Amino acid sequence: MRAFLPSDSCKESQLNAINPQSWLQVERGKISKLSSSCTTTSSSIESFIKVPEPPIVPFFKPVDYVEVLAQIHEELESCSLQERSNLYLLQFQIFRGLGETKLMRRSLRSAWQKAGTVHERLVFGAWLKYEKQGEELIVDLLATCNKCAQEFGPMDVASQFPVEVDGASQETVVTDGEKSLKNVNFWIGDEKIVCRRQKIASLSAPFHAMLNGYFNESLCEDIDLSENNISPLGLRTISVFSVTGCLSDVPPDLLLEILVFANKFCCERLKDACDRKLASSVCTKDDAVELMEYAIEENSPVLAASCLQVFLHELPDCLNDERVVEIFSHADRQQRLIMAGQASFSLYCLLSEVAMNLDPRSDKTVCFLEQLIESAETDRQRLLAFHQLGCVRLLRKEYDEAESLFERAVGLGHVYSVAGLARLGYIKGHKLWSYEKLSSVISSVNPLGWMYQERSLYCEGDKRWEDLEKATELDPTLTYPYMYRAAFLMMKQNVQAALGEINRVLGFKLALECLELRFCLYLANEDYKAALCDVQVILTLSPDYRMFEGRVAASQLRTLVREHVDNWTTADCWMQLYDRWSSVDDIGSLSVIYQMLESGEAKGVLYFRQSLLLLRLNCPDAAMRSLELACQHASSEHERLVYEGWILYDTGHCEEGLRKAEESIRTKRSFEAFFLKAYALADSSMDFACSSTVISLLENALKCPSDNLRKGQALNNLGSVYVDCGKLYLAADCYINALKIRHTRAHQGLARVHFLRNDKAAAYEEMTKLIEKAKNNASAYEKRSEYCDRDLTKADLEMVTQLDPLRVYPYRYRAAVLMDSSKEKEAISELSRAIAFKADLHLLHLRAAFHEHVGDVLAALRDCRAALSIDPNHQEMLELHSRVNSHEP
Repeated sequence: MRAFLPSDSCKESQLNAINPQSWLQVERGKISKLSSSCTTTSSSIESFIKVPEPPIVPFFKPVDYVEVLAQIHEELESCSLQERSNLYLLQFQIFRGLGETKLMRRSLRSAWQKAGTVHERLVFGAWLKYEKQGEELIVDLLATCNKCAQEFGPMDVASQFPVEVDGASQETVVTDGEKSLKNVNFWIGDEKIVCRRQKIASLSAPFHAMLNGYFNESLCEDIDLSENNISPLGLRTISVFSVTGCLSDVPPDLLLEILVFANKFCCERLKDACDRKLASSVCTKDDAVELMEYAIEENSPVLAASCLQVFLHELPDCLNDERVVEIFSHADRQQRLIMAGQASFSLYCLLSEVAMNLDPRSDKTVCFLEQLIESAETDRQRLLAFHQLGCVRLLRKEYDEAESLFERAVGLGHVYSVAGLARLGYIKGHKLWSYEKLSSVISSVNPLGWMYQERSLYCEGDKRWEDLEKATELDPTLTYPYMYRAAFLMMKQNVQAALGEINRVLGFKLALECLELRFCLYLANEDYKAALCDVQVILTLSPDYRMFEGRVAASQLRTLVREHVDNWTTADCWMQLYDRWSSVDDIGSLSVIYQMLESGEAKGVLYFRQSLLLLRLNCPDAAMRSLELACQHASSEHERLVYEGWILYDTGHCEEGLRKAEESIRTKRSFEAFFLKAYALADSSMDFACSSTVISLLENALKCPSDNLRKGQALNNLGSVYVDCGKLYLAADCYINALKIRHTRAHQGLARVHFLRNDKAAAYEEMTKLIEKAKNNASAYEKRSEYCDRDLTKADLEMVTQLDPLRVYPYRYRAAVLMDSSKEKEAISELSRAIAFKADLHLLHLRAAFHEHVGDVLAALRDCRAALSIDPNHQEMLELHSRVNSHEP
């Protein structure tokens, strides 16, 4: 979910909300005096600090996601074509609950690729297009490289439907050849339409019975059809169709008239022809709104699918049209079947997702989720629908309805919905009941971090602290425990401990809510320079971000805080950027670049630097936005081509990125063009033969004008290529030269050179220098662990897990050591600790191998299947799965 607002329905916690307006109204010159008074007592600090209770998110969160992923994989191996897309959709929902964006998209793509019906292809194609909003520039860039990327564009719906013809309706049987009349005259008012009797009779069973059966009309030459709502022109068109079997150059209004007539007289071939002809005429949303009504009334699936395609193609904008919302909101089962076939559940999953992103409290969100419940066919689908609508009802403060929905979800096995029930119990004044409800869950299943986090809301003092510590131990990615502890420590006026706590999470997860809280902590401590840094990073990540529960624009707070920070000249900014870049302070570097962008100088270059930092901080969407801004602000054609090349490269179009780099070099030889070409070539080819080309490109880059920030990176990359080629002396020279211009990360490359020269002590010492200089050094500790004995390695890897619990190598190493010591149970537990909050192929692969080693075939098979849900084409995993599967009893 892109944006699901946290629940504001619970009672205020002991950390009361700020009233930002009173602060903003203070004269700028007097803000220091105000904030000084705010730091004197814990109650005044509370006015600056608010930790909102963690939201009940509308996601599918099974207690054991590995088990469910394994079940899905097993079902995919044997299910029918019609069931595949729904299974991939369920897989998508699990990955969404885990926050795995790339895996989510891959599951959607699989659902689209494996779709068994046109409706599924329409829904999942539209969903993928919706997920790729804002990537129009990539499509345009690919077009400049003569590559089409419109894979989710409009399709010819009619061609996707098989032509179904009832052979019986085409039979021509003459009861009495001598009495049978060759023609029949149909009268509509005063107009006579002459038709060939047997051709008309072949259109349907009713016409056949009327014209050839035992009705009076079979003996009549003239028949009056005036009362059947067909015009003379319409009947003439039908007559032509009865002879030729096709409709040509018929206007839509007449087609609609014929469609209704064909439906009334069961003329299936005629109806199908009208259906397909009308489907091809749906071009705009207004067309689709008008024609969907006819499609539903006349049971015309091709026309309905064509209208659906138009609506879905215009998501999310079309949901601002009440006519469209009305169509989707009030469809009954039969109408849903006509409109979406067997893809009704998938359709309303998509519509609900879009509506919740627009406004989770809206009536249309409720309507779509109610339709989702109606469309659900399995318990898995129902529990998801009940839980999602329960979350929305909770946001709308419709507590009784929310309670009923959460109870139904829990009844179907969705344990996470207990969090919704507990929150509702607290709202109704049953705090002890809520605590006991969560305690019962914790004692009955393998507990997860969210369970302790939720229970902490219903207790005080040491019990709350203990629960939050346990939540962090089980799931260190949960931000609320860090935020609560930081705010609590700040109220105790333990400033450094409070900052240390919030810095723990910001060291590996750049969460906006955590940056906002740290901003408040700095503000309360009168550290305006640090506060300015954080608010500028917030604005880099989300330019429209609003702070203090959405009541104040971050840009407005920045303006006020900046009044109390000395202005930097352009030279000052560059010095600050060098300092932060060399100390591997990526957050600080982002803030400096944000400030530099205000000066108006070389914005293209600055936005490009910003994108590099955002990628390093694992913020790919913000990085892409910065790259697009770099393109817009490029000062020259060759510079713009480089940024376009990076956009293509970063989105997986390496060949096209290389072509942009080459085009830029032909325009003008520049550092960035050579660097891009070398980087992309080195990354895309495992052939050592290309190393000389990469070396030449990097050498050419270093001969071109650039600043030391980028030259340090080029020297570092050149050193890596030399190492791969075994040219250690040349590599060492590159790393040493990079260090001379303060490219701190070159310590890691130089350490590798020492290690390859069999000098582990020097390698260890080199990495120690990096750790001492780098502000973000989890990766440095991890790398240093390779250059020391087992005890020191263990200490370094423990430090890595403290600094960045998302890095998986330490868990794997510790598990392997335990396994070597014949501590199989402890080894498996070490891996399970990380798997509980991170869906990682390597962790699952190793645990599967351990399970196989101890003879637990079923557990090994489960992990193999779950891992193949993450990467279906991983060769080693496929081999292990095949081996384990052959041992299954």
